[in-house]
Amino acid sequence: MNKNSYNIMALTPNTSNKRETVCIFGTGDFGRALGHKLIQSGYPVVFGSRNTQTPSLIPKDAEVLSHTEAAQKAAIIIIAIQRQHYSFLTSLAEILHGKVLVDVSNNLKINQYPESNAEYLAQLVPGAKVVKAFNTVSAWALQSGTLDASRQALKNETEPLNTTNAWLSDSYLALGILGFSLFFLLGITSLPSVSNNVNWREFRFVQSKLGYLTLILCTAHTLVYGGNRFLSPSSYRWYLPNAYMLSLIVPCIVLVVKFVLIFPCLDKPLTRIRQGWERNPQYPDKSNYIINKSAV
Repeated sequence: MNKNSYNIMALTPNTSNKRETVCIFGTGDFGRALGHKLIQSGYPVVFGSRNTQTPSLIPKDAEVLSHTEAAQKAAIIIIAIQRQHYSFLTSLAEILHGKVLVDVSNNLKINQYPESNAEYLAQLVPGAKVVKAFNTVSAWALQSGTLDASRQALKNETEPLNTTNAWLSDSYLALGILGFSLFFLLGITSLPSVSNNVNWREFRFVQSKLGYLTLILCTAHTLVYGGNRFLSPSSYRWYLPNAYMLSLIVPCIVLVVKFVLIFPCLDKPLTRIRQGWERNPQYPDKSNYIINKSAV
């Protein structure tokens, strides 16, 4: 197979209606690729070039003529040449009068020239109608055609915004970012060089209060990630839960137990126990011990 061959699949069905001839100035990569697509679409194409000999890469159904002869055969002329070569167009001003000139060029740098290429083209040929097109399409995209599936738009439909999914996605990201930030803070305060410089109350607040807040945020992050999939039978392959479901078992148990223990009926006795209270102390009260000793 010839390595220079193009994809020859027709883009439109053949029609007997004669279409308008399109002229292309320039036989470079972009001019050849665009001409090939126009021929596939049923348009007669004529190339205008300094060299009227037909190169091997030119589509076989196209004709190569001089710029003057090619411009006389078409009302639409695509200028597929660089800006520095526009100067010869001034000699064709009479022939190009009233014709449509399509500028497909792009400059290499932003603000490279005081005016755009289309404006410069309009100054050179004031009697022509200058338009801009195809400057956002590469020669590769035109050559690959239907082989490039990512560029084939089968439908042009706009789906309405799903506010539920958008809300879940934003919440999932926000909870994950907050949870990871607090988790990072907990890791820093656990370093000996940091923990030795904070007092007991500060260390207890970070490790206890912020620790539970971090656990709540990270657990909520995973719960939002699961969403409705917890109740979907298709999420349980081989009747086994996913990894993110298994990771929720221990955090959920810890949070449930912590929620139960914060009730006053349990929190007050536990606080007294942590402070050293005993129901039946093994040793008598110190004041009674002093009184009994004095009596002896």
